[in-house]
Amino acid sequence: MNWLQGRTGWALLAVVALVFPYFAQNNYLISVATQAFIMAIAALGLNLITGYTGQFNLAHGAFMAVGAYTVGILTVDHHVAFWLAFVLAGVVTGVLGFFIGLLSLRLKGHYFSIFTLCVSYIMFLLIEKWESLTHGPVGIMGIPAPTGIGPVQFGTPLSQYYLVLAFLALGIWIMSRIVHSLLGRSFMAVRNSDDLAEALGIDLMRTKTLSFVLSVVYAGFAGALYAGQVRFLGPDLASEVVTFDLVMFTLVGGIGTLLGPLVGTFLVTWLTQSLQFLQDYRMVVFGPVLIALIIFLPDGIVGTWLKRRAQRADAAKAAKARPAEPVVVDAGAREAQGNA
Repeated sequence: MNWLQGRTGWALLAVVALVFPYFAQNNYLISVATQAFIMAIAALGLNLITGYTGQFNLAHGAFMAVGAYTVGILTVDHHVAFWLAFVLAGVVTGVLGFFIGLLSLRLKGHYFSIFTLCVSYIMFLLIEKWESLTHGPVGIMGIPAPTGIGPVQFGTPLSQYYLVLAFLALGIWIMSRIVHSLLGRSFMAVRNSDDLAEALGIDLMRTKTLSFVLSVVYAGFAGALYAGQVRFLGPDLASEVVTFDLVMFTLVGGIGTLLGPLVGTFLVTWLTQSLQFLQDYRMVVFGPVLIALIIFLPDGIVGTWLKRRAQRADAAKAAKARPAEPVVVDAGAREAQGNA
């Protein structure tokens, strides 16, 4: 399994993603994979604040809706170019996340989670009721596809697949740089203990707020890509169901791991699509499978694999460090050897 580690493993995943459309049976599967990539980008952001910093944010799906609605409102109502609206989606989401983070991150543990859940519901109500801005329950229709770059156009499912895949690869690379940097170690120190982090000289509020802002920016850009891919937005995108899906993706794959959100998103999406033939009864099968994964793999698929690999490495080190047992020579044998 060592070949799955490092650049070799990531290169293999990249190759699989690149060739997938050529084995897909139709455009529907390509569109499903594209949406899975978008959700994986949002799950990466949630994993940063929850898995690496230890703050369980239950408003992440609502921030994804903010990014999507920013693109929808600017492109449909104000005729702003898609890529400018895309950049502004990240800016708007980051600014909003900054102010909400300043308020919510003064709380800890379950109080923080409950507060963000309330924020999520408030944002859902604003999107549903503020008809002059968000079009209310009717939603926003006719969102343009991403504008082409030079000769490359993004009006087909295949082209949008590769566009979102490129953003996913960029998001993974940036997240890897963050979590393996001094800043990432600061996030993990806060996750392990606030008191210990303060003793090390870490500014708790600034570190938590920065993690929160970075995480919601990921959600905002994911929402912007979602708007350009689906081309229609409704208030349900801001509901708690989207956040719970993102939490499920992260938990199944492995919270606090870089690969976990990707594995969880793709696995759950594949299971969901595989059970479509059951229609309304698919949750009867899908639910117990997820419960079993959480019970028997509490650290997620990737987290459990990493923990077992670390345990095997520790056992191997302990075996090498154990001193050799002294050889005891029988007295009779020693005497016989001397006579010889």
